[in-house]
Amino acid sequence: MKKPLSNMHWTAQTTLIFLFKHLLAGVLGGCFFATLLLYYDVSKLWSMISSTSDGWLVVVMLYTGLCITFGSISMGWGIFSLAQERDDPPEDHMYY
Repeated sequence: MKKPLSNMHWTAQTTLIFLFKHLLAGVLGGCFFATLLLYYDVSKLWSMISSTSDGWLVVVMLYTGLCITFGSISMGWGIFSLAQERDDPPEDHMYY
């Protein structure tokens, strides 16, 4: 059985692995932040969640939202960190 990435070009493999690592770091950061919010009971969040019957739904929505947000930020940060700065603009460059 072939690996899913084995038939891709090496640059595509490298790019996907790079993005996945950043996504994983962001998701872990989002989970960590949500856990800290609940543990330290910021704005009585855990008290309100634990007093309702649908508290599990609120916790799932909190973790999902923060994981998506932090994962997206981390992937964007990774992409923008790839940019290379040029010392001088090209010779034929015109400023308007």
